[in-house]
Amino acid sequence: MGVSIPVPVSGAALRAGVLEAVVLGGHLLLYPTGMLQEKPAGTGRKHLGQTPALLLHGFTDNRSVFVLLRRTLAAGGRRQVETYNYSPFTRDLRVTARHLARRVEELCERTGRDQVDLVGHSLGGLVGRYYVQCLGGDARVRTLVTLGTPHSGTRIAPFMDVHPLVRQMRPDSEVMAELRAPAPGCRTRCVAFWSEFDELMDPTETACIEHPDLLVENVQVTGIGHLALAAHPAVTAAVRRTLDGPGPAAVESLGDAASVA
Repeated sequence: MGVSIPVPVSGAALRAGVLEAVVLGGHLLLYPTGMLQEKPAGTGRKHLGQTPALLLHGFTDNRSVFVLLRRTLAAGGRRQVETYNYSPFTRDLRVTARHLARRVEELCERTGRDQVDLVGHSLGGLVGRYYVQCLGGDARVRTLVTLGTPHSGTRIAPFMDVHPLVRQMRPDSEVMAELRAPAPGCRTRCVAFWSEFDELMDPTETACIEHPDLLVENVQVTGIGHLALAAHPAVTAAVRRTLDGPGPAAVESLGDAASVA
């Protein structure tokens, strides 16, 4: 299923570039605050009504990218929201996905819930999807939301192929081949937000999930760049509606919000 979110006014590319620069500046200021791993909350919050959410950052990033998204998802105190910093020395996203599996089990045990929701930005979305699709994580993950994630691989910045994680995000990598493999019976609902102005996706449609065995909704956002996908109020509100509601209508309502953003 695909949902398109048009912005009818002119100059969308210019506005997207300006917004991306503003978000980048703010993120650089916040980056040091997210370098340490978050201390998990105690066990006394089992009363929260909504499924707990775990947020996964992207390549070379940390949990500080989720300051605004976390605030939106946790508003009203109905949902426990936590972040997971994987090691900056990670060289294989499959190893990180196995670490994520242990983190999810710990979160379920601590909150008394059988399932969690995952929200991944960029590479974090691939880590979450690999866990769900290849490591049996669909038993634990109710909904996987990805923001600007190269699901089919990105060709951007070929000079960075020296890094093994970047090589795993190429269209012809072993990881991409594993994600293209059949996944019959996968139970996780997947919602992928993508933008035509995402400068790190080449082609931009690679941020969509195309797999016959997955329950997928692809949501196009116009006028927002890569970093802004994790911070724009229209997107953060839509992610919250996605996690609050069981059906696609919770995502489709983003159209009005984006048109006035």
